[in-house]
Amino acid sequence: MRLVVDTNVLLSAVMSSGTPSARIFALWRSRKFDLLTAAEQIEEIALVTRYPKILARLAPALAGRLVNQLRDAAIVVQNLPRADVASDPFDTYLLALAEAGQADFLVTGDKALLGLKRYKSTRIVASSTLLELLKERGRKRRS
Repeated sequence: MRLVVDTNVLLSAVMSSGTPSARIFALWRSRKFDLLTAAEQIEEIALVTRYPKILARLAPALAGRLVNQLRDAAIVVQNLPRADVASDPFDTYLLALAEAGQADFLVTGDKALLGLKRYKSTRIVASSTLLELLKERGRKRRS
């Protein structure tokens, strides 16, 4: 399975243990799915983690570790196509990444993206929804 995980979900995962976002991050680290990223996302994380609001909750060393983990263990997709569907221009790269990387899911907390429900062949879901879908798949495999 191939996933694009929005920056808001990744940051939530490293800032708050025990959350659905943190569980998804742990599943990726244990190789339960392939995580797709792009230079645009890595740059966004590097920028956003310098904001005072984020710095108050996330040590620079943890932010750096997240960037390094993405560079080292995620699939970095290049040459993203143009995607003009998102209402927020900063989210368009996520849709392009999902398309170029042939993602099964885009996991986000962004209400506008969640409202799309799907972009081409990629389902757009919240963290908790993805965890429920993974549980269902696990039950079906055991049956």
